[in-house]
Amino acid sequence: MSERDRNHLWGGRFAASPAEAFENLNASIPFDVRLAPYDIEGSIAHARMLGERGIVSGGESEELVRGLNAVLKQVEAGRFEWTLADEDVHTAVERRLREIVGDVALKLHTGRSRNDQVALDLHLFVRDAAGKIRDGLLETMRALIEVADGHRDLILPGYTHLQRAQPILLSHHLLAHFWSFARDLKRLDAAREAANVSPLGAAALGGTPHPVDPVLTAGTLGMLPLVNSLDAVSERDFALDLLYACAVLGVHLSRLGEEWVLWTSSEFGFARLDDAYSSGSSIMPQKKNPDAYELMRGKAGRLIGNLNALLVTLKGLPLGYSKDLQEDKEPLFDSVDAILAVLAVLPEMLRTASFDGARMSNASGGFALATELADFLASRGTPFREAHRAVGELVRRCEEEGISLEEAVPEKLSSIHPAFAGLPRDLLTPAGSVANKKSSGSTSPGSVEEQLRGARDFLSR
Repeated sequence: MSERDRNHLWGGRFAASPAEAFENLNASIPFDVRLAPYDIEGSIAHARMLGERGIVSGGESEELVRGLNAVLKQVEAGRFEWTLADEDVHTAVERRLREIVGDVALKLHTGRSRNDQVALDLHLFVRDAAGKIRDGLLETMRALIEVADGHRDLILPGYTHLQRAQPILLSHHLLAHFWSFARDLKRLDAAREAANVSPLGAAALGGTPHPVDPVLTAGTLGMLPLVNSLDAVSERDFALDLLYACAVLGVHLSRLGEEWVLWTSSEFGFARLDDAYSSGSSIMPQKKNPDAYELMRGKAGRLIGNLNALLVTLKGLPLGYSKDLQEDKEPLFDSVDAILAVLAVLPEMLRTASFDGARMSNASGGFALATELADFLASRGTPFREAHRAVGELVRRCEEEGISLEEAVPEKLSSIHPAFAGLPRDLLTPAGSVANKKSSGSTSPGSVEEQLRGARDFLSR
């Protein structure tokens, strides 16, 4: 048997080396190397606990911690040599630790299994990733407030069925995205809280006869201790929580991206992207494409798919560790990377964009003001359904004559309904329509100002 086979974690049970094709399939080292800092952090906490509990001597504990810190420095400096023969990140770290401190490294795994070890690594990764995504999302929300605050007077058409519906303030529209992101923050916080539980002490699945102290290791890591050893190595709910948070956030980002793709098109022409966040065409010199927003839209499918992938992986597994759980990492890594890549560019894309206020306001008039007429009649005592019918008839007549509602003379309005005689003419303007809103949370300037204060208070908390 070769030296490599003798040093293999489970080589003692087997007389032959693993087949190369199986080794390639079985190894997670090509992707789980990014867990190395978390693996070492957990091993340091475990080594300190072993010393505190007298499972290893104090000197051995200190030597293990010293060696693990040396390994961490090599990982952080990019000088660690990973090999497929290591199988996974845990084995690679332990192999290098032994090269540094000698055979005392063989004691590190006392009272611990790769089952609770890999679960801990993933808990730490998710806790950290949720925090990073949260920071990026908060910066995006700050950008939304800044852009909304700097363009308070701009009016654009709000849409239903992708048809012009009613005029709204641009700031109101941007703040709608702010509040959807605020809900995403709560989901990220929930994922982080779910991940903040240490499974160390569970060992393979039923605990360990060694006098380990899960409370001590959990406290060292700033986590809560496990409650049930079997559940601790089996559950990946915390990973699902983060994948779900990423998927919903991805949907929200996709909807925002879709709007900007429309707004920056020549058909809409409401906004223009900074050149630093646009791309061109290989054949058409005039093109300026909103690729970043299109990629935001496109990544939503991957984010949803990654959530589904782990759900399907988990649905048929009995309690305890199964190798299927090796498949929990790549979807998680991919979702985190995709979200962080988007959030790295989105705040400045928003801040550096410009708007065509005149074009937005012009598109906000016309028949988009029809609801104002119906509401005006209702405020004068006309039943709303009767008012709706009357204004519908007016719209039809204006269409036949090729004029807008603003161009309809008072006599035409009065012929439709006598209550129109007292209609304030400025009501049939985008600005008048916006200012006429009275309800809380509406698009009126006063309501938007209140929303801006609430958004700033939210971020300050």
